[in-house]
Amino acid sequence: MKRIAVFPGSFDPVTRGHEDIVIRGAQLFDTLVVAIGHNTTKQTMFTLEQRKGWLEKLFAGLPNVRVEVYEGLTVDFCRRLDAHYVLRGLRNGVDFDYEAAIAAMNKGLDGNIETVTLFTRPELACIHSSIVREIIKSHGNVSAFVPPAVEINP
Repeated sequence: MKRIAVFPGSFDPVTRGHEDIVIRGAQLFDTLVVAIGHNTTKQTMFTLEQRKGWLEKLFAGLPNVRVEVYEGLTVDFCRRLDAHYVLRGLRNGVDFDYEAAIAAMNKGLDGNIETVTLFTRPELACIHSSIVREIIKSHGNVSAFVPPAVEINP
């Protein structure tokens, strides 16, 4: 059986932390689907097309990584792909508590889904998409926090 994992997120914007988790996760799974959750009620800074384009450009060199967009529950998306793993990144204890709750709910919704977590490298642990967005809104330089593929014009 192929080991297919889904790495879900809004990626608004894609950060070096996301990049780190995908590169490392791609070594663990036969296929890793970077899944942009499309939530019509959530206000994002960047368009779905921008985020998808950044991710595709960033991971073009990883043959077992692909980028898809989905709506609805992550477990339903996993079922459609026959994916049995959800990959998540952890920066700190706050992330752990949040991710543990989501993992438990996903397991309750589908007992075949396992959540696999990777700890972000320490030097990337301070990077949060929400903070990056605030820096962008204030016309700051975010080049240290986002991969070069993410072209942002403040």
